[in-house]
Amino acid sequence: MRRSVVEQNEKVGTLPAFNRLTWEGAGWLSRLWWVPILALAMGLRFYGLTSAAIWGDEGSSLLLSEYAAADLWFHAAHDVHPPLYFFLLRGWIELFGDSILSIRGMSAIPGVIAVGLGIWLTRQLSTRRAAVLAGILLALLPTAVRYSQEVRMYSLLGVWLLAATLALVYWVRQPERTRYLAVYVLLMTAGFYTHYFTALCVLVHWAYLGVLWRTQPRGQRLLARPAWWVTNAVIVLLYLPWLPNLWDLVQHVDQLKVGGDIGWEDPVNLFSLPSMIWQFVLQDEGGGFWPLLFWLYPLLLVAVVVITAVHDRERYRPACLLALFLLLPLLLVYGVSFISPVFIERYLTAYALALPMLVALAIDRLPARFSLLGAALFVLFVGVELVGLKNNFTVDEHDQFNVPVEFVNRNYQEGDRIVLSDMMWYLSYVYYDQTDAQLQLYTPPKPDGTPTRPNAYGFGTLVDQDGGRIYLDRLSALPVESRRVWLISSNEAPDDFAPLPEGWRELSRQDGGGARARLFVLCNVPSAQPEGCR
Repeated sequence: MRRSVVEQNEKVGTLPAFNRLTWEGAGWLSRLWWVPILALAMGLRFYGLTSAAIWGDEGSSLLLSEYAAADLWFHAAHDVHPPLYFFLLRGWIELFGDSILSIRGMSAIPGVIAVGLGIWLTRQLSTRRAAVLAGILLALLPTAVRYSQEVRMYSLLGVWLLAATLALVYWVRQPERTRYLAVYVLLMTAGFYTHYFTALCVLVHWAYLGVLWRTQPRGQRLLARPAWWVTNAVIVLLYLPWLPNLWDLVQHVDQLKVGGDIGWEDPVNLFSLPSMIWQFVLQDEGGGFWPLLFWLYPLLLVAVVVITAVHDRERYRPACLLALFLLLPLLLVYGVSFISPVFIERYLTAYALALPMLVALAIDRLPARFSLLGAALFVLFVGVELVGLKNNFTVDEHDQFNVPVEFVNRNYQEGDRIVLSDMMWYLSYVYYDQTDAQLQLYTPPKPDGTPTRPNAYGFGTLVDQDGGRIYLDRLSALPVESRRVWLISSNEAPDDFAPLPEGWRELSRQDGGGARARLFVLCNVPSAQPEGCR
């Protein structure tokens, strides 16, 4: 009997250790709850990464990245974006090559990191459940997926701005730890050297500290702390090397408009705001939707955002911070666009990252009796996102711009001329071109004689120094020994090159991605008739 009791006691004694081991194991596993979410984010951002052809904006990124450091700084100064992304892209290509998978992977990876930062930020602002919901919604957000698949700076900008906001949150909670402000300085400076719309994030952060002003005792208000003012002064000091370039760009804004680098967007109207929200979540402007649906869903999301922020009574006002992060840039850019249209989805994608986090906070804060309402909102948001992802991934690989370019590459003969009708075609054509031809850009004067050649600003800075060899004002100005000419233009009427010179006979054509490549043989040459003229 005694032995039995001892054995039982030993068995009982082992249970706490066993339970503790099990609990610690479960705790270790439970701390990795974010891993499947990041795996989902990565899968979506790398899925179909190479399906769509390189387009004009991506081509401009690649051309800029080819310059040596000093030249890159100069040409980026004449472009409409700061230089940091292009420097990083240059280094990335040197390490990993310039395949589409590589160069777009440089955007996909920051896109995944942004999801991780969004989870981290939400966890600091709310519960783990809210962070899980936010992570799932962020991973699926169509606008974030789309711009994580382009050779541009927008996903990288999201990383800088979310990380800077996270650093600000840490400082707000522990103002005595100025190291958070040091990190904030580096992140915001990186943001300013990546995209000018970082200035909107500065306004968000100042507005957030203004919201906290009323809740903080006199003498403890963060907005009045010297450390905060010094932090912003240091950011300005670090940005001083670039300010002369920014000022020069502002002075030449008219030349950017002439070149079509800015001001090409249609003026905004009453429908622009809901259209932008539809673009964020559906990748569709909603122009063809049933009018009630067009207004109802965006208004529902705005109502969720506003109600969550208005009823935010937590000490650090997390919902107010996220609402400011989403709405302040959106409304400011919308208002400015009545004067100069810049209401463009990709410029605001970094700020749209707050929308899934706000929806997650709203669901998490619902009382238990409204759990079904929260579940319905989650399912609705996810459902719309899934349709948006389908829109993102619907790509016809046989109807891409690389198709006509590869057709030219296969059928090119030494001495052929290649002329493109538009700068945007030129920028993407360069990436796929495998011929030894000097590509030329067709720049016919307007009927009143006004030249249409690009200037030294915007995309023009990438070709202006070679303008003497690249620009072609008249097809008749081609060298007299030319026998075959490839014309690359839109496949929609009217013909960008019309009227063609006499004696030009079309031999073949290939469409793809809205473009058309046509091979012409010149039958009016003074010497022997080339093949195809007989």
